Amino acid sequence: MKIQKATSEDFEKIVPLFDLYRQFYKHPPDQEAARCFLQERLVKNESVIFYAQDPSQATVGFIQLYPSFSSMAMKRLWILNDLFVAPSARRMNIGRSLLLKAIDYAKETNARGLTLKTAKDNLPAQRLYESLDWKQDQRFYSYDIAVSAI
Repeated sequence: MKIQKATSEDFEKIVPLFDLYRQFYKHPPDQEAARCFLQERLVKNESVIFYAQDPSQATVGFIQLYPSFSSMAMKRLWILNDLFVAPSARRMNIGRSLLLKAIDYAKETNARGLTLKTAKDNLPAQRLYESLDWKQDQRFYSYDIAVSAI
């Protein structure tokens, strides 16, 4: 398995998995919108994506990081927004390898760390994160607001 950082020319390799990832979270399929979204993120350098390819060069997983900052640490902070492994490639340590690559990238960029949210019922993902020493935040609540609702 090979993991590499996506360039603006690589987005087509990730589109089908990104669409499946969105479907996993109950969004309707829309590869064209997925294509446009990923292409824009990569062209504008608004995210960092690493993707995994199996020996046949099929893309089997990806992780997408968005930049943020920690005011308290006065350092970059990476938001691990998306992690997905193709159902046919699960239980092959691809998710773990992508997470380790993201951790290495955070170190390379002198970031304070990475942060993520996951669904409360996504127990396999929680077990994976905890196996790599990620800690569930016990001090802060997380709030969101959809501005379209205001």
